[in-house]
Amino acid sequence: MALRLDQIQIRDPFVLTHRASGSYLLFGSTDKNIWSGQATGFDCYRSSDLVAWEGPLEAFRPPRGFWSQEQYWAPEVHEYQGRYFMFATFIAPGTLRGTQILAAEKPEGPYAPWSEGPVTPGNWQCLDGTLHVDGEGAPWMVFCHEWKQVHDGTMMAQRLSPDLREAVGVPIFLFSASEAPWSRALDVPSVKDREFPVYVTDGPFLFPLSSGRLIMLWSSFGDHGYAMGIARSESGTILGPWTQESEPLWSTDGGHGMIGRRLDGSLFLTLHQPNKTPDERAAFFPLLEREETVVLAPADGSEDARVDSYSRRNKY
Repeated sequence: MALRLDQIQIRDPFVLTHRASGSYLLFGSTDKNIWSGQATGFDCYRSSDLVAWEGPLEAFRPPRGFWSQEQYWAPEVHEYQGRYFMFATFIAPGTLRGTQILAAEKPEGPYAPWSEGPVTPGNWQCLDGTLHVDGEGAPWMVFCHEWKQVHDGTMMAQRLSPDLREAVGVPIFLFSASEAPWSRALDVPSVKDREFPVYVTDGPFLFPLSSGRLIMLWSSFGDHGYAMGIARSESGTILGPWTQESEPLWSTDGGHGMIGRRLDGSLFLTLHQPNKTPDERAAFFPLLEREETVVLAPADGSEDARVDSYSRRNKY
């Protein structure tokens, strides 16, 4: 029986458009309680129209002896050199949270460990690694150095080996969460007694524009809760420097999204909303590409509304 999006509990949605089969695969954090207790793994769902979904399909189940048993977060799947690679976040007692790379022959899995544990630094608290292949074909991972360790969460870039088995060199700083004009300090009881304000970085996703520019979606907290903004690379490369747009792309109780492409070539945004377990669901919104950014398509579809939306978001 086909499922609707409102029937699928999921956080951190990621859609792989699989042109060969004319389908979309939806991945995400799918355990009923991703915050505590024994983890099951990651499920995925298949659709031909982004409306009706088949599943759940078992994308990843931990093999016997797998080092992490709880808090399986934010899987995303990329096709690279003829295989499919899942970047996902794990943690265990005595091991800090980090991103490990898994691999499979088919896009829906089953996925198995590929890297030897996390490829993020072992003494850093990290999450939400995402793959970016630069203009010279070199693979990079962008990830978050978490606020729990550095107060003002940062976005980092890490070179990967050509086979995606391991990190190469040291992580490179891109920007801090507080640099975005729309980002606000986290205001919850668990951070009240901290010496410094806490700013969150979540869910990076890089997207090369047709103009040759490079943008990054990422999430934090704004005036109306969980939100998602856009950073632009001034050089068009992963190393930036990165400039933050003044207003969030999505401002109210939703985030950790990515940009997908429909089978007809048009763009869409997916994110989860609301941000409260167990109510979170994936949502899809049409996007329009500009020379330097993307904007949400207005409901009336008029060009005037599109231009006005772009202008409002880019007042510095």
